[in-house]
Amino acid sequence: MKHFLLILALAAVAALGFVSPSQADEIPATPSCGGCPSTSAGMTTASKDIVDTAVGAGSFKTLAKALQAADLIQTLKGKGPFTVFAPTDAAFAALPEGTVAALLKDKVALTKILTYHVVAGKVPASKVVGLDWAPTVNGSAARVVVADGKVMIDDANVVKTDIQASNGIIHVIDRVILPRKDIVDTAAKAGSFKTLVTAVKAAGLVATLKGKGPFTVFAPADAAFAKLPKGTVGSLVKNKALLTSILTYHVISGRVLSKDLKVGTVEVKTVEGRTVLVTKGRDGSVSINGAKVTSADVLAGNGVIHVIDTVITPKQP
Repeated sequence: MKHFLLILALAAVAALGFVSPSQADEIPATPSCGGCPSTSAGMTTASKDIVDTAVGAGSFKTLAKALQAADLIQTLKGKGPFTVFAPTDAAFAALPEGTVAALLKDKVALTKILTYHVVAGKVPASKVVGLDWAPTVNGSAARVVVADGKVMIDDANVVKTDIQASNGIIHVIDRVILPRKDIVDTAAKAGSFKTLVTAVKAAGLVATLKGKGPFTVFAPADAAFAKLPKGTVGSLVKNKALLTSILTYHVISGRVLSKDLKVGTVEVKTVEGRTVLVTKGRDGSVSINGAKVTSADVLAGNGVIHVIDTVITPKQP
């Protein structure tokens, strides 16, 4: 994507293209939307609000029912403006059997999913194609990918765009998108970061890494911790200050994907306060202080994880 905000003020970092997710209202409209799908003229109106526009279209009955169950009708009939990535009835029907019925009975879960489809502000297709991430009302950011003339929000295709409403705009998608788990839950679910998760809990960093962020975490796998001298992990778990220093040395502010790096080496400040050397080779390989990134771009709701093969430690003063 060509529109980015710099996540670090250092000129060296800027030169290597580290970026954070752009906010929709900070990106100027591009002259055209390129390969964006065409809007259905019969569904376009600026006289009705988002809810009434969706209901009038006739293909969002499940969405309307879900909004009612989540008590979001009045919100989306409010001043806004809002941008809604609206799943069709067919999109809801594609969910596993019983999912919709269960969600309609679970207001908390339903609200999280529905608000993940809403972005504050009016974001037309011409701006969507300039985004890497769409910051949703849910608090998590949805991934935006433009390729081969198609636009995707997470794993959903945008099939119609720029349906105007009096308080915003609707883009139609062909799948229901689900908010990603946060960094801690993503690591826990992966099953290969048991030691890291245990360490994060021992350091009292769970709430922080489950927070809004976004964060980029260089996550040592269990095998990386196993390479440490015998007894090291046990000692660290008992030394909260040192453990916290080491763990936060693996975290930088902002969401940085591997594609955001240019070939070369740059110093990047960590949350711990000291810097790490991030190196990208011409072959696309990436290392952090010499630790190899073995799996890049594991997306989470509040950031991204890059798996590394070695625990990195800050130099002690």
